[in-house]
Amino acid sequence: MIERRFHRKIYSAAAVDGAVKTYARFAVVEVIDEENHRVVRITGKKPERERRIADELANYALGLTRQTAGGADAAR
Repeated sequence: MIERRFHRKIYSAAAVDGAVKTYARFAVVEVIDEENHRVVRITGKKPERERRIADELANYALGLTRQTAGGADAAR
């Protein structure tokens, strides 16, 4: 299992949810809400691919956040 932490001031909830939805077919994905972060736990269906799936999911979430009006630029 690999964790990725998405700070609420940087990543929109919709972006994290969109990334999770996109990559859920490749892994078991669990989302945990914490005070300042959304934590995504990724357990790959093929364990040797977990890190790549986690990295791609994080990159996708960042891209979706940048596309939204309330994305990273608005947090500054």
